[in-house]
Amino acid sequence: MIKKTDKNQERLNRHKRVRRKLSGTAERPRLCVYRSLSQIYAQIIDDENQKTLVSASTLEKEIKQLCQGKSKSEQAKIVGQEIAKRALKKKINEVVFDRGGYIYIGRVQALADGAREAGLKF
Repeated sequence: MIKKTDKNQERLNRHKRVRRKLSGTAERPRLCVYRSLSQIYAQIIDDENQKTLVSASTLEKEIKQLCQGKSKSEQAKIVGQEIAKRALKKKINEVVFDRGGYIYIGRVQALADGAREAGLKF
């Protein structure tokens, strides 16, 4: 019998495998990405202290206004630029990029490019 693969479970397995080696510190926190079908979320996390330092998503009021009428990739780029601005305000210059088990293409790549353009290093 053929079993249908659960793509989200496969993504979570990839994410767990990467997270064994990848961790955010106080000096270099982790930029974590989650994407749903219609939204994209990003957080900068200090894993040592288990704290979220900065977050941004397409659901926030100011970002939602900027994203109206734009494609999902353009929205992801805006979220990346916004999280980089917020991180730089908190004097976070370097991060470790955690793509969350997603393939580095499309919206994940656009978010990373937007964060790099705004001055975040990874």
